[in-house]
Amino acid sequence: MSAPEFSRLIRTRPLPAGPVQLEASEAERAALATRFGISGIETLTAEIALDETAKAIRGEGRLRANIVQACAISGEDFAVEVNEPLAFRFVPEGEPSDEPDIEIELDADELDEIEFSGESFDLGEAVAQSLGLAIDPYAEGPNADAARKEAGITGDDAPSGPLAEALAALRKG
Repeated sequence: MSAPEFSRLIRTRPLPAGPVQLEASEAERAALATRFGISGIETLTAEIALDETAKAIRGEGRLRANIVQACAISGEDFAVEVNEPLAFRFVPEGEPSDEPDIEIELDADELDEIEFSGESFDLGEAVAQSLGLAIDPYAEGPNADAARKEAGITGDDAPSGPLAEALAALRKG
């Protein structure tokens, strides 16, 4: 397995006193864009406050990024701003979770639980994974409606195209 594109190892003892500021370099942004199948990442920053609890390290903060991705309809690149809250719970590998071993549905404000081994955890990779989840693979750019019209797609509910026109002509006749 190769090293993560945006690795920022944080030692568990002592934890940083204030919020941790992360910023991806140009090379890291290019590698992440390739990983996530988007055209580019112009900026990627995060600010995360870390707090130790009895069995875990909690991280809460915000992810900000400016990405360029292809429109799902036209294929043209367009800019997207990502501004997402972050909430993580880093737990030592193999530690029993406080939660029962059953499948539960998490609310949006629930923490992502991430296992780590040794004396450090990768905060950068956690941020990168959060960015990957924030990217909408079906995002539509500003020219999506024009592309639909050019392709003869008038709406999701009404049939369109040459066969629909022929059927409509038969019904009228």
